[in-house]
Amino acid sequence: MQTIYVLTTGGTIEKMYSLEMTAEDRAELVARMAPLLGAKCPILITHGTDTMAETGIYIQRAFPNLSVPVILTGAMRPLGFEQSDGLQNLTESLLAARLLPPGVYIVIHGQIFPADRAQKDRDLGTFVAKNQADVESA
Repeated sequence: MQTIYVLTTGGTIEKMYSLEMTAEDRAELVARMAPLLGAKCPILITHGTDTMAETGIYIQRAFPNLSVPVILTGAMRPLGFEQSDGLQNLTESLLAARLLPPGVYIVIHGQIFPADRAQKDRDLGTFVAKNQADVESA
C-alpha cells in the first residue's frame, strides 16, 4: 500500500471559513512539505477554495522539480453538512495522488487542473480552467 501524506490548512472542508491564508502561511506549508518530499510519497493538502490556486502556484515555484504529485482539494460545503462535496473531493484526490505524474494539481468536482491553470468561479461554485493568455502572463 502506498503512503500518501495529508496536510490540512483549514478552509470550508474543515468548517473553517477563514480567507486569511497569508504569504507566511504558505511559507510554513512549504517548510512542512520539504522534509516529506524526500520520502517520495504523494502529498494531499486540504485547503480553502478561495486561495487554493494561489497556494498551488506558490508550491510550484517553491518546488519546480517535484518527483511526486501534490494535490490540493477543498469543499464548497463542509464535510458533515447535507450535500457536502468534501468527501467526494477528498476521495477523488486520494485516487489522483496515486495516479498523476509529479506536479501540483487542484482536484475538485471530478476535475483535475494543473494548479497554475485553475481559477475559482464563484458563480458556478467550482473551478474552471484559466484561459491561456492568463497563464502566460502570470
